[in-house]
Amino acid sequence: YIQIDGKDTAGKAASIKVMAENLNIGDFVWGHKDQKDDAKIEKYCYYDDTTNCNNYGGLYQWAEMMQLPSRCNTESCADLIKPNHQGICPDGWRLLTYNDYYIAVHANNNKDGVKGTRSAYGFGGSNDSGFSLIGAGYNWNHSFTSLQDGTYWFYPVESAVGGDQFVHASFQYSTAKGNPDEEVYKIHGFSVRCVMVE
Repeated sequence: YIQIDGKDTAGKAASIKVMAENLNIGDFVWGHKDQKDDAKIEKYCYYDDTTNCNNYGGLYQWAEMMQLPSRCNTESCADLIKPNHQGICPDGWRLLTYNDYYIAVHANNNKDGVKGTRSAYGFGGSNDSGFSLIGAGYNWNHSFTSLQDGTYWFYPVESAVGGDQFVHASFQYSTAKGNPDEEVYKIHGFSVRCVMVE
């Protein structure tokens, strides 16, 4: 993991200790299926190739990432979301929030904004922040796309307006300039990063 010092969404000095790679935990499940076995952690590997999980990390539906019942992909489970929500992160770690990513974008040594959060190796970044985003691709509605060109990740926050099937997420592409926070379906398969609880 790495420590990133910067400013949070309130403009105050803040720091996070964040994993330098995407999480890769769980049992492989085919990309055209939902992650429905609530008795274990399941993951997608890009193109259903487990070597891609080793290289880029696993891809997880929202309820899987949150370690909530799979029904939470189609209905609201806002009452089950906890502060510092651990989800599939190891003990002592929690899921990445928008504020965490904002700190990485606004890191003290990051002169390139979102470009400074992306890897310099094949993902169009300068990695000034050390966050090392990679083009892990994603499973969009049970179809893999954008390996080495894009990446998405969920936040542990349900939509306030879009409906029970929507949550907040961000994405980056190798040429992106913005820092989006948008609402997407929970059933997509996205990358996961973990932040140390302090």
